[in-house]
Amino acid sequence: MSDPVQLRAHRSPLPAQNLAAPPAPTATTAPQKSHAQSRQQSSRQGRQAGSGKDSGTTRDAFFDNAKYLAIVLVAMGHAWEPLRDGSRAASALYITVYAFHMPAFIVISGYFSRNFDASPARIKRLITGVAVPYVVFEVAYTMFKRVAGHDPTYPISLLDPWYLTWFLIALFVWRLTTPLWKVIRRPLPLALVIAALASLSPEIGNDLDLQRVLQFLPFFVLGLCLKPEHFQLVRGRRARTVALPVAAGALAFAYWAAPRMNAAWFYHRDSAQELGSPAWVGPVMTLAMFGCSVVLTACFFAWVPGRRMWCTALGAGTLYGYLLHGFVAKGSRFWGWYDVDWVHTPWGEVVVTLGAMCLVTALCTPPVRRVFRFVMEPRMEWALRRDSARSARQHG
Repeated sequence: MSDPVQLRAHRSPLPAQNLAAPPAPTATTAPQKSHAQSRQQSSRQGRQAGSGKDSGTTRDAFFDNAKYLAIVLVAMGHAWEPLRDGSRAASALYITVYAFHMPAFIVISGYFSRNFDASPARIKRLITGVAVPYVVFEVAYTMFKRVAGHDPTYPISLLDPWYLTWFLIALFVWRLTTPLWKVIRRPLPLALVIAALASLSPEIGNDLDLQRVLQFLPFFVLGLCLKPEHFQLVRGRRARTVALPVAAGALAFAYWAAPRMNAAWFYHRDSAQELGSPAWVGPVMTLAMFGCSVVLTACFFAWVPGRRMWCTALGAGTLYGYLLHGFVAKGSRFWGWYDVDWVHTPWGEVVVTLGAMCLVTALCTPPVRRVFRFVMEPRMEWALRRDSARSARQHG
């Protein structure tokens, strides 16, 4: 999921110095300089990790690996959706993955949005990296549905995101509101209240997919509140040990809940009333599912490798894989690929899963990114002032 995680890490203040005695040049001054340099290096890593550009060894491998693994889970979830009716195991896997794959992506997006300050350079980067791809792919998906879905009258509407484009409009809104969340004393509780209220408000409607924008908002705000040390907590050996039984328990619960629970709760796109439940269920489910998603997201981060791997470089192209794989995911329904009986056998489900993994992996590779960069990361120097366009690219 250029990359939805685009902005540099927030620079934390240096720790307070001991004022009782002046620092000795050899014992304190040098380490202080080293500490400042490490902070600057961390900031550069955050900026490069969010820019969607290849940055060699200065990128944080952990976040690139996390983004790649999350987008693979997104593709797998879309591939499993037509298999749920005939397989309880597929339904359990689907529910488990949907409980945390987009929350994980959104938390990372929020974490790398901490320095968004609504400056002209960042606004222009938001336009070229999020708004323009939204317009392009909203139109492209609509035309694809008209042709492949045999629905020639399906309208083009930039106010009603179709399929995967909801994430782009949501990210656009979340980033624009970042300065507001940064000045609020307790932003996460407020975001949870907003999400809970949205879950019992069917009047919100479908414009800009605001239900998703508001119900997923707490995960973005959580990312804004996180610091590097919080990620270190879930990357230790103890966290990895705890993550295994927790994930196994979640999968077992999902297997039990699959025939009893409406999986649409995990889409966060409808109110409680629209899902056939009383209004009071909305806030309860919002809080319960937020807690569940945060726990499973922490388990996911616990097992994300922190070293450079063969897939690390693909983390910079996750938005490419996210948007492009949607044509195949929807096309498979339009063209009846799931109507074949063998697809619904255990071996067929394995083949479908591996196919989704390979497809989205290929779509994140540098050759694909070079082909589609003109719509995913356009320079737009014809529309932007030359100095502002250059500044936007430098600030990522």
